[in-house]
Amino acid sequence: MTAALREADLVRPLPKGFVQCRACAHYCAIPQGGAGKCGVRRNLGGRLYLATYGKAAALHVDPVEKKPLFHFHPGEGILSLGTVGCNLFCAFCQNWTISQFRDFPFGEGGAGAYLGEDFPPERVVAAAEALGVRLLAFTYNEPAVFIEYARDTALLAKERGMKTVFVTSGFETKEAWAYIRPYLDAANVDLKGFREAFYREICGARLKPVLESLEHLVAQGVWVEVTTLLLEGYNTEEGELRAMARFLKGLSPEIPWHLTAAHPDYRMPHLTPTRRETLLKAYEIAKEEGMRFVYLGNILDEERSSTRCPDCGRLLLKRRGYRVEALWTDPGVCPGCGRRIPGVWSW
Repeated sequence: MTAALREADLVRPLPKGFVQCRACAHYCAIPQGGAGKCGVRRNLGGRLYLATYGKAAALHVDPVEKKPLFHFHPGEGILSLGTVGCNLFCAFCQNWTISQFRDFPFGEGGAGAYLGEDFPPERVVAAAEALGVRLLAFTYNEPAVFIEYARDTALLAKERGMKTVFVTSGFETKEAWAYIRPYLDAANVDLKGFREAFYREICGARLKPVLESLEHLVAQGVWVEVTTLLLEGYNTEEGELRAMARFLKGLSPEIPWHLTAAHPDYRMPHLTPTRRETLLKAYEIAKEEGMRFVYLGNILDEERSSTRCPDCGRLLLKRRGYRVEALWTDPGVCPGCGRRIPGVWSW
């Protein structure tokens, strides 16, 4: 099976046949025959192409809670699509077999390695309809690197009455967000840490563009939830956690924040699995700093993965694993005190 060529939209021509990719904050200047850091956005004859257009390396129906999204149509299934390639190099990546696949032959004729199953946008949306799924996520790897594929698919999905989600590192450019925004309903953004050194050394990226993306998405009215994978000894120091909480509270204290456990993977086989004590400490710090909806993930903790009213404490959404039970009659409204709970609860 051959790779699909689709000329990229987010590009700026440079002298001597170079092109600048403007999909992510690396702003790669790519020579003819070369690729961006993601490996899949390639310069062929002085023009930028996406090598993975219409190529699904992963396509599954998940619970929306797995993204994780807890305040966005709870209990619904979501068709989740990913390709190979990524613009980050996270040493702890848990999807590294597809995200870190970059080095493959690709030429002017379009012949290349097997990159996934043929799933052009029309087929993705048709699959969602056949499965009775109304939500579509671009996930597993960073959707910025296949943003033209994501955008074309999301456009069709919106025309069919579906809603779409980015599960993202937040390393997009403002041009990328403007490009996808008309077709995007929600995003879960990984805030991987709060130190530039951590982003440079562990992720091969920078922190500032992620913070700017969070600010931009909130200002644009996209429903945002945030995930932080807690890596023992790397991003679990109290001062760093408090700084993250204060930044998020400055955007909105009602942003759901998912604090999740990590396990050894990829280039960090030595990593200590996240201790329960570490998760509980991070949870308490987030609550102390004023975050109203904090959740623990990748461990079984029914209390700290369920949604309570921050005013009266009433249990509203009871979760055990990915199973959710709604304990309200009017979605998004606490039956105890009438407080409106932020989120996207209805169509």
